[in-house]
This record gives sequence, structure tokens and C-alpha cells, in this order.
Amino acid sequence: MSWMYLIVAGFLEVGWAFGLQESHGFTKLVPSIVTIVTLAASFMLFAKAMKTIEIGTAYAIFTGLGTAGTVLVGMLFLDEPVQLGKLIFVTVLLCGIVGLKVVAKEKQPEGQLVQQPEQPQGSERQQNEEQEKEVQ
Repeated sequence: MSWMYLIVAGFLEVGWAFGLQESHGFTKLVPSIVTIVTLAASFMLFAKAMKTIEIGTAYAIFTGLGTAGTVLVGMLFLDEPVQLGKLIFVTVLLCGIVGLKVVAKEKQPEGQLVQQPEQPQGSERQQNEEQEKEVQ
């Protein structure tokens, strides 16, 4: 679920960046409210995601999705020029995001006990120790 929170937070970052532009320095009421609400929701979901995703990975993905999404929204809806270089580097950025997801390890949320494997009792334990000696 943390990954879903992180992805939604990244997309909300696109929303508040767009809203920030449309608010004209917080001089327009409705875009200003939309910006503040999406900003708060984005950071709330980002914080939830960081409970089980390492901060370096989470932050890179959060900002990467926001950056890529903002560039694409700008080109598609805001008449920003579509440039081959931008498209190439957004693709590289998205590949990096996928790569981070693939290699990421989830951390144990604070406050949860880490379950330790049970130690074998008595003769079963001795058998395991003997097997380990044989392997060595």
C-alpha cells in the first residue's frame, strides 16, 4: 500500500505545481485553495509511504514522478515546446524510477515487532548443528 501512496503523492505533486502557477502567487482564491489542498494531501501520502519505504528511494521517486509529470503536463496542456531532449531525459528519469522500485527494500514500520525465527529445541537443534558441521 505504501507504493500506492507514493505514486499518488507524486501525481498530486504535479497538481499542486500546476495549481501554484494558476494561482498567480496566491492572488487567485480557487487555484490557491486547490494548490494548498493538493500540497497537503501530497505530503501526507508521502509521509505515509515513508513508513515502509526508505527515505532516499521514496524521495527520489516522489520528486521524479512530480518532475516527469510536470514536464509532460506542460508539454501537453500548457503549450510548452515539445523537445526531443526533454522527452529523452524524462524517459531516462522514468527508467530510474522503475529501477529504484525494483531494487528497493521495504523497511519495518516503527512500532512493529520483527518476528524472529524459532530456535529448534533439544535433539532437533543438535541435529541441525551436526548437519552444519558436516557441510563445513
